[in-house]
Amino acid sequence: MRISSRARNISPSATLSVDALAKSMIKAGHNVIGFGAGEPDFDTPQHIREAAVAALDRGYTRYTPAGGTLELKEAVCARLEEDYQVKYEPDQVIISCGAKHSLYNLFQVICDQGDEVILMAPYWVSYLEQIKLAGAVPVVVAPRDHTLKPSLEDIEAAITSRTRAIIVNSPSNPSGIVLDRDFLVAVGELALKHDLLVISDEIYDKLIYGTAKHVSFPTLGDELKARTVLINGVSKTYAMTGWRIGWAVGPVEIIKAMVNLQSHSTSNPTSIAQYAAVVALTGPQAPVEQMRKEFSRRRDFMLEKLNQLPGVSCQMPEGAFYAFPNIGGLFGKSFNGTVIDSSETFAKYLLQEVKVAVVPGIAFGANEYVRLSYCLSMDKLAEGLERIHQFILKLT
Repeated sequence: MRISSRARNISPSATLSVDALAKSMIKAGHNVIGFGAGEPDFDTPQHIREAAVAALDRGYTRYTPAGGTLELKEAVCARLEEDYQVKYEPDQVIISCGAKHSLYNLFQVICDQGDEVILMAPYWVSYLEQIKLAGAVPVVVAPRDHTLKPSLEDIEAAITSRTRAIIVNSPSNPSGIVLDRDFLVAVGELALKHDLLVISDEIYDKLIYGTAKHVSFPTLGDELKARTVLINGVSKTYAMTGWRIGWAVGPVEIIKAMVNLQSHSTSNPTSIAQYAAVVALTGPQAPVEQMRKEFSRRRDFMLEKLNQLPGVSCQMPEGAFYAFPNIGGLFGKSFNGTVIDSSETFAKYLLQEVKVAVVPGIAFGANEYVRLSYCLSMDKLAEGLERIHQFILKLT
C-alpha cells in the first residue's frame, strides 16, 4: 500500500518516542527513570478539575464554535492584559487542541510551497516537521558557541526573499534559555526590515527562575504586535497537558484563516476542556507559583549534580523545566567497544545499561547535548543522576 511522500518524510517526535519507550519498559517490569517527558508531574489543580465536572453536569458536551468559545477567548485576552498590559480582542484569538495544534494550523495558512521559516537552534522538535508539512523549508540558524543562542548577524544572513517568518521560543524548549529584551528587540528590527512574521511561542512564560524576566514579544511595540502571532496554552502552566487546549493570538486575517482550516480538521477543541481552561485562566493563580517554586528547587539540584559529572557541562536554564547538558566531552569514549560519537549513541546505551531515558540533542539540532526534564520527584532525580554518573564511569 502506498504512503504519501509527505507522510514518509515526517520524523516521529523524539520526545514522545523516548517517553513512550520508557513507559513501555516500565510496564514490562524495568525500573526505568525517564527524563524525557515534557509535562509537569503535578495534578491539575483541584478547582480546574471541579470546573470540568461541573461542565459535564450542566451538559456542556455539545459542539462549540470551531475556533473556541467566546468565554475562553475573552479569558485569554484578559490574562494577556493583566500579565503583560497588551490588549487583544476575541476575534484575534483561536483556541485549538493544544499549542502544537495552533502552530500546525499557523504554518498551514502562512506558508506556500518553497517558502522559508527561520528556526533558531536548538529548537523544539515539532517546529521542523510542521514547517515541512506545510511545504515550506526550515532554515536552521545554529549558535557558533555554547551560548545556545545564535548571533543576530547569522540570523539576518539566513533571510532571503523566500523567508516568511521567524520563530522565537522563550523560555526555550529544550535549553531553558530566556531571551533578553535587547535580543528580542533586535529580532523585531529584522522582522520590520525584511517584512517578516514573528511566531512567538511563549508556552513556558510562567516558569521563570532566578532574576530572569520574561518579555512577551507583542509588548515590544505596536508595529511588532501587528506582525506577531503569539502561541500559548494551559498545558505547562496549569499541568493540563492531556486537556489539549492551546491558542494563537495575532492579526485577524491570519486567525480567521486558521479557524477556517480548523473547522475542516478537528472542528472545535473539547468543550469540557475549554470550560476548565476558562477557570484556569480566571481563577486562583497560587498553584502556578507553587509549581514554579518546586521546579526551581529541582532545577538547582539537577544543575549542581550535572556539572559534577565528568565530561559534562550544563548552562543554568532560566525557564521551562529542562536541563540541556553538553556531553561533547564524552564523545570518543567507548562503551563495550562502541564509540560514543553522538547524542543518540549516548542515549541508547544509557537506557540499555542503567535504565535512564534522556532525549538526544540531535532531535533539537544540537548533537552534543541531551535534554533532561526535571518533572520528577527529588528522589527520582537523585537516583537518575547517580545512574548517569555510574554509566559515565564505565566509559573508557
